[in-house]
Amino acid sequence: QVQLAESGGGSVQTGGSLRLSCDASGFDTGASCMGWFRQAPGKESEGVTPIVIGGPNSYYADSVKGRFTISQTYAKKTLFLQMNNLKPEDTATYYCAAGLPFPGSWCRTGVKRSPVKSDFPYWGQGTQVTVSS
Repeated sequence: QVQLAESGGGSVQTGGSLRLSCDASGFDTGASCMGWFRQAPGKESEGVTPIVIGGPNSYYADSVKGRFTISQTYAKKTLFLQMNNLKPEDTATYYCAAGLPFPGSWCRTGVKRSPVKSDFPYWGQGTQVTVSS
């Protein structure tokens, strides 16, 4: 059974830091690409947006470059998102997601386009991050 379990969300003030964790099991984590999406409040119609994705192609959204860093334990069993210098616009529900290098997937080496939700069949339940000004 595939499981992605996020933790580490919470409330901080502007300029603060948080570290999110995602424990993965039930699939070949070593062959996967894993990362983080988020959905801001009031923007449900826009769906989730990718912010940081690790793997053969690596992706960082412009809005988080220089502030957020992704890392993983050996065999990718746990994924981390270190978030520094948080801003109110970072307030969102953060989701851990994992994909496998199937044909057409962003998780295959050399893919030039940005990642999208459909590249990632495995999802966590989400963890809330609130940044107050």
